Amino acid sequence: MKTPEQLAIPFNRPSFVGTEQHYLQQSIASGHISGDGPFTDLCNKHLAAVLGAKSVLLTTSCTHALELAALLLDIGPGDEVLVPSFTFVSTANAFCLFGATPIFIDVRSDTLNLDESKLAARITPRTKAIICVHYAGVGCEMDPIMEIASSSGISVIEDNAHGLFGRYRGRPLGSFGRLATQSFHETKNMSCGEGGAIVINDDTLISRTEILREKGTDRKRFFHGLVDKYSWLDVGSSYLPSDLLAAYLYAQLGAQEQIQTARARVWRRYESELQNWCSQNDVRVPFVPEHCEHPYHMFYLIMPSESIRNRFILYMKQQGILAPFHYVPLHLSPMGARFGARRGDCPVSEQISARLVRLPLYNSMTNSEQDAVIQAILSFETSNAEDKASKSEFNDKNAER
Repeated sequence: MKTPEQLAIPFNRPSFVGTEQHYLQQSIASGHISGDGPFTDLCNKHLAAVLGAKSVLLTTSCTHALELAALLLDIGPGDEVLVPSFTFVSTANAFCLFGATPIFIDVRSDTLNLDESKLAARITPRTKAIICVHYAGVGCEMDPIMEIASSSGISVIEDNAHGLFGRYRGRPLGSFGRLATQSFHETKNMSCGEGGAIVINDDTLISRTEILREKGTDRKRFFHGLVDKYSWLDVGSSYLPSDLLAAYLYAQLGAQEQIQTARARVWRRYESELQNWCSQNDVRVPFVPEHCEHPYHMFYLIMPSESIRNRFILYMKQQGILAPFHYVPLHLSPMGARFGARRGDCPVSEQISARLVRLPLYNSMTNSEQDAVIQAILSFETSNAEDKASKSEFNDKNAER
């Protein structure tokens, strides 16, 4: 029997496909390791083909891609954006940065996605955008969301940080909104450590995206020989990742089938081997509607109560396994209070946040590692006495993006 120290199973472990170093060496040899080099171009084209997008441009993070979206849609003071409360801070913060007010919407109790039935009542003349988050890579109900947005003249932005390769009614997630964003953080299926992309589905925004992303200049047009010098044309910032990061990412994108097959194996095994235990202990597993295809990004459990959830996290740590909770609802945060939000505004988000825990799932997870996680779960007694652990054990460090 291995000790917890010997097991040391993390929530996530960065995984390598074997060609990263080769592409990194190629990038270094090319002499172009700054932004918009040859590997950046390869990644952009690959992602555009996968998503069926008009254009895709890599960014330094998904957060920066969301900021670009705010700039592109001229979102600023006096504007409102509708965002789910149960999401990472960047989904709202990227728009608050430019003076917009987030309007927090509750999530559905089944998929944990934005509750489309709550949208119409929150739309005002100041509403500028609806931000959809495809939680765990399971698609939001995009048909009614797009219908509501269209009838109100509101833009839709998809925060698709979890959902690359996911589909809603056969169509890629990230292809519905006027804009969408991707994440290539080390916790994602495809990673370059830190990185993101903006997906442009409205071709009228392509030229301005290129300008804003390149510090507000037409530098890209200059390098393509379309102008004899480049100038400062608009607001913007430096959102270009190094071509070294793009080289690393291109290796991962090229291993899509390998990576997705590995993750599907882990996800499906959790689902099948935990099914009886969950049913007997009133524990919920992820719900995936029949019309959605998800990319096996995350496997979570929803415990019967917060005390059981907290005790479960501590128990797993004692077994050498890190199983963290996820988002603290944004409307309950100090910043949420500054925007007038209060406890009770999004009751489903509050209940889910208090009970959800995520299981280790990474590309290189071995059968023996998953054996250990499953056996630890099956040996956990949900009916034990109330949790006596200090609440200080549960802080925002467990809720990384």
